[in-house]
Amino acid sequence: MIQHDRLFIGGDWVAPAGTATIDVISPHTEEVVGRVPDGTPADMDRAVAAAREAFDHGPWPRMTMAERAAVVGRLAELYGEHQAEMAELITAEMGSPITFSQLAQAPQPLGMLRYFAELGSAFEVEDQRPGLFGPVTVRREPVGVVAAVVPWNVPQFVIMTKLAPALIAGCTVVVKPAPETPLDSYLLADLVARAGVPAGVVNIVAAGREAGEHLVSHPGVDKVAFTGSTAAGRRIAAICGEQLKRCSLELGGKSAAIILDDCDLPSAMGFLSMASLMNNGQACVAQTRILASRGRYDEVVQAIGEMVTGQVVGDPADPGTGIGPLVAKRQQERVEGYIRIGIDEGAKPVVGGLGRPFDRGWYVTPTVFAGATNDMRIAREEIFGPVLTVIPYEDEADAVRIANDSEYGLAGSVWTADAEHGMDIARQVRAGTYGVNMMNTLDAGVPFGGYKASGLGRELGPEGLAAYLEYKSIARLG
Repeated sequence: MIQHDRLFIGGDWVAPAGTATIDVISPHTEEVVGRVPDGTPADMDRAVAAAREAFDHGPWPRMTMAERAAVVGRLAELYGEHQAEMAELITAEMGSPITFSQLAQAPQPLGMLRYFAELGSAFEVEDQRPGLFGPVTVRREPVGVVAAVVPWNVPQFVIMTKLAPALIAGCTVVVKPAPETPLDSYLLADLVARAGVPAGVVNIVAAGREAGEHLVSHPGVDKVAFTGSTAAGRRIAAICGEQLKRCSLELGGKSAAIILDDCDLPSAMGFLSMASLMNNGQACVAQTRILASRGRYDEVVQAIGEMVTGQVVGDPADPGTGIGPLVAKRQQERVEGYIRIGIDEGAKPVVGGLGRPFDRGWYVTPTVFAGATNDMRIAREEIFGPVLTVIPYEDEADAVRIANDSEYGLAGSVWTADAEHGMDIARQVRAGTYGVNMMNTLDAGVPFGGYKASGLGRELGPEGLAAYLEYKSIARLG
């Protein structure tokens, strides 16, 4: 079992203010695999004070962006050396299949570090523009102390969408990992210290909701960067609005994959197995609504059912596993509750349904619903598990209407033999991340975020760096 008894604050490992601990429980065995301190509001106060001191008086914001990029580049080198360890930690603590951890959970955060290090190495923080009375200097400065509040499903990925651009911008950061997945953040803290990031620039305190809200509300925090549920995002937005504090929110989704009539189904199924079921269905961008025309509806249902049935459910540490357990018992019960709701609403589980595949572990049976309509709860609410709903449409205009008939607008895809026509469909769907004959793989160089209740702002790409910068216009005469 992995045990830690300190918190990473002010560039040092310090004793926590309280005595409570967080048990990290394996979703596969239901046994404790780790234990860390449970951060308190007092710990958050210390972390914010350290970040505040590092921002207000330390060297980090006063270095050039290229100098900061060099440090982030060193962090990337160290991170690359520990990719395998990071992937194994995430699989152990939250049940992500090891193949997915090795493909995405560890490599994508590394890609973000490398991208932002390269972007920062040549980024111009000032430019000159003509003004009414003479030249105006437009200057970009760091926003200040950032609270990064992250979920458990892709912990390092989500940390890095915030930490990498914040560091390049010159911000200091307090990271609050989810209590389900604190172990990977301890490895990250060690790498940060070894990379030579100055004391107080990065502080990491795993904690629950009370300490998290204390951090978000803290007057010493200049910006909150949050990924999580839409309900929690609304609460954070209200707090930040009251304080006129900057915030960026990456929230939920209920994304639709539109299968056009000319789609080659066997080819599409290979991609949709990842797009719809990645990370055991615990992904905000998962394509969980499958839209098929009435003319090919039965054929699509059969293909989706065969794709899901072909997934190996089992031990997430086994490279042969396609779908592992859910992160916690409450999540298992939540997803089973939605399966029951779908049956009660009149949808038919053509694959799966109620009944667990194993007696131990927080597993659910992957499920495909047919005979569903878009007004059902299983089609409107984010389930966050391996549950797919196949919905019929009349024509392409109806397919676009159904895709847009959601409070969310995070992601989506269209599948067709005519990629140019697919682009026409993509332009009509109100979602921030879209794929034509593929799932958008969240490239570090392009913006990521959602429309409507899927959030505010964008992460990644130059737009992701801009989210951590304030813009100052300086006009002068003479």
